Amino acid sequence: MTIVDTRESDPKRYISGATGDWEIIVGMEVHAQVTSESKLFSGASTSFGAAPNENVSLVDAAMPGMLPVINEECVRQAIRTGLGLKAQINHRSVFDRKNYFYPDLPQGYQISQYKQPIVGEGTVTVSVGPDRQGNFEDIEVGIERLHLEQDAGKSMHDQHPTMSYVDLNRSGVALMEIVSKPDIRSADEAKAYLTKLRTILRYLGTCDGNMDEGSMRADVNVSVRKPGGEFGTRCEIKNVNSIRFVGQAIESEARRQIATLEDGGKIDQETRLFDPAKGETRSMRSKEEAHDYRYFPDPDLLPLEFDQAYVNALAEGLPELPDDKKERLVSSLGLSAYDASVLVSEKAIADYFEKVAAGRDGKMAANWVINDLLGALNKSGKEIEETPVSPDQLGAIIDLIKEGTISGKIAKDLFEIVWNEGGDPREIVEKRGMKQVTDTGAIEKVVDDVIAANPDKVEQAKEKPTLAGWFVGQVMKATGGKANPKAVNDLVKTKLGIE
Repeated sequence: MTIVDTRESDPKRYISGATGDWEIIVGMEVHAQVTSESKLFSGASTSFGAAPNENVSLVDAAMPGMLPVINEECVRQAIRTGLGLKAQINHRSVFDRKNYFYPDLPQGYQISQYKQPIVGEGTVTVSVGPDRQGNFEDIEVGIERLHLEQDAGKSMHDQHPTMSYVDLNRSGVALMEIVSKPDIRSADEAKAYLTKLRTILRYLGTCDGNMDEGSMRADVNVSVRKPGGEFGTRCEIKNVNSIRFVGQAIESEARRQIATLEDGGKIDQETRLFDPAKGETRSMRSKEEAHDYRYFPDPDLLPLEFDQAYVNALAEGLPELPDDKKERLVSSLGLSAYDASVLVSEKAIADYFEKVAAGRDGKMAANWVINDLLGALNKSGKEIEETPVSPDQLGAIIDLIKEGTISGKIAKDLFEIVWNEGGDPREIVEKRGMKQVTDTGAIEKVVDDVIAANPDKVEQAKEKPTLAGWFVGQVMKATGGKANPKAVNDLVKTKLGIE
């Protein structure tokens, strides 16, 4: 059967080759570790960082006669994820045995779901950008399915010169495999999709999204075609464990395929690995098809069945998700779409902002969180969870500005003090004499002194009114930044006779 993509082609997504433009087609299979205390079919712990083979039950080690028992918490988490992806929840699903041999797969098969998954089709809205004009483009990436499966163990080849060791701590850990439709058309779209998917999972609390710990990883399917033509032969890049590497792997693989086709070769359907050090993909093995795995229903597990009331109860407990929160911040607080997108990008950032903004000017709070707090965190290499400035402290700084107690410039200095030393912002202002000068008489004297000391500038300002800003700067400098900026500006203009 010939498959033709019906989505409208966009020249911005083309990649140039020697024979003209090519289009990248990307689909992703994301393996997300379910947030649960125990594994999918056993009571063994899922804690990260345990000693090798510490979190292994007799079921995980495939001892004879051991039978799997479904972990209901994993089922709930899968359903909640499906709801968060606006996907069809299937009231009846079946667990299958996927047969293949790995040294770290003790059973000789993986319990997964094939034809009847727990979650069907859904949609993720992804914002891609900004472009050179600062604009974002929203695209929709379809979800094909989400199914539950157990993870394999881990082979370790660097522990002994002649032998490989096997750690079964991950064996049996519950995974959600989230399969996208081939709707992605560039490395940037792929990175934006994976980022958005991770954000949704973290909001839901169904996966921590820590790719460096292996709790979220992606298999990336890449093919190329002439714009608007038939889908090409795809290659799967296995186990990419960072969003940045996903982008690099797609670019590298797409260019490899284009070069091969333009040289008259053909693309073999295969599984490849990405080498970040070399920035290239390399062949791993030929791509298996479903019949290679000899799927059949697991005889030890009954079909998984639940009713709509069970789904409705889980739906009622869902948190506000990123898209809904973004819409609320724009409509109720008047934030720009860009600012709202930054604030909802991580649940921890959104929670921090909402505490700061409570009862305050939303735009002002957003400006301080995005530009000052996140800027300082980025510069110091810290995450929002490690911030030395609490929401209450930042809120107090904003209150002091609104009250007129301190100026914007003093507020910047105060933020630095709180960041480095901590403390109550109000007490710091009092003890260090940081209040801005609002006494018009005192400010007027400084203005008079500056004008008297610069008669040549006064004459120039009459010809060029914008020079009033120079006088304002001199007054602020003379007062150590403590003078009320508006009062200074008004007095300078009055004294110079500038409207």
